[in-house]
Amino acid sequence: MPNVIIFGSILQYKIYLFKILTSLKLPGIDKLLTSTIGKLTNILWHDCPIGQFERQKLLNQKGYVVWIAGLSGSGKSTLACTLGHELHSRGHTYILDGDNLRHGLNRDLCFKAKDLAKNIRRVGEVAKLFADAGLICIASLISPYRSERSACRKLLNNSTFIEVFLNVPLEVCEARDPKGLYKLTRARKIKGFTGIDDPYEPPSDCEIVIQCKASDCATPKSMADQVVSYLKANGFLQD
Repeated sequence: MPNVIIFGSILQYKIYLFKILTSLKLPGIDKLLTSTIGKLTNILWHDCPIGQFERQKLLNQKGYVVWIAGLSGSGKSTLACTLGHELHSRGHTYILDGDNLRHGLNRDLCFKAKDLAKNIRRVGEVAKLFADAGLICIASLISPYRSERSACRKLLNNSTFIEVFLNVPLEVCEARDPKGLYKLTRARKIKGFTGIDDPYEPPSDCEIVIQCKASDCATPKSMADQVVSYLKANGFLQD
């Protein structure tokens, strides 16, 4: 009767299989390196012959992330959609909108600091995948903390993270209040709202700052044109 090995978990099976493969001295098997990621061990990255370079060549464009940040009511989603429309004829784009993502990917998260960090990390990882696929990814989120935005920037290589800060005064955002959230916060029905009782940390090293004053706010088209001009000038777009 043949020997039967019973594994208590998939991880045990993978470790066993890895040991068998390494013992066979197959060509290239000694190059397999496992990693420890967070609480996970024996994680192996699998490289494929088709990478970002090949995908970008096929699409005839560069893959990168335009990260739009600012207070609630600053116009992030409006700018993202307008920019997406402007870039649509120039290449393949996708928009990651903060509120839209909370309908699916991030629906298990609330608005406390810990969950806000998870929210940004997840979106950053997804944006990285889109850029690696050769797409122009436009992400629009409040993303209030510098550390989280910086972490997202570090996910991407070769300066393919373009941060756009909508520098709109709090009083302008509160006057707009498209979702009624400022009113609810002032009525103490919402706690920990960014800009009121939770801080927003302006960027210190972003690529584009779009300034808006109470009496002088550019149109969404003008703001999108400003971003497009930057992308052209820095080699992200082809004429």
